[in-house]
Amino acid sequence: MSHDQTFRIVLIVASLIILPITLYHRLRSQATGEKLDRRQEGFFILITLRPVGLAAALGFIAYMIDPSWMAWSAIHLPLWLRWAGVGLGVIAGGLLFWTLRSLGKNLTDTVVTRREHTLVTSGPYCWVRHPFYDAVALSILANSLAAANWFLAACGALLMALLVVRTRKEEENLLARFGDSYREHMRRTGRFLPRILV
Repeated sequence: MSHDQTFRIVLIVASLIILPITLYHRLRSQATGEKLDRRQEGFFILITLRPVGLAAALGFIAYMIDPSWMAWSAIHLPLWLRWAGVGLGVIAGGLLFWTLRSLGKNLTDTVVTRREHTLVTSGPYCWVRHPFYDAVALSILANSLAAANWFLAACGALLMALLVVRTRKEEENLLARFGDSYREHMRRTGRFLPRILV
């Protein structure tokens, strides 16, 4: 069995574990049937974020179906670095599950808060304000390394750049909704990395 076939199987197994859990949390959060206005993200984010995410997802799915379909964007990486990507994926999966569990029904795929939204400051949120995006970034890096593929890395980097831009509007909405409570949360935590206490 080739190395690509080995990593293909690893990524398929990981996806079969992560996707049902993520889907469960997504469906649970949408049980209210509440419509969320994605236009609040702004026109630029609205027309770029999801198409870039779709391109990344299609590239990833193509690799899992048959790595030769993505051979045009393959790069040579040492085997140890590809396995490091798998290890990073385990960490990313753990952070994702912890984040989803902490968020509960507050989970959305946009910058809008739900009517029953609560301010989450427990779990990974006691250190960073956007651990979900950290989990996504780690997953992108992990998958790109394991697949040894520059297209997945490039789409992922662009996707993360767009999410970073979008967090500005997201935080404006959270400040408008939670006021001083969110302001205090911002003072105590970093946006993506824990704030170093001096």
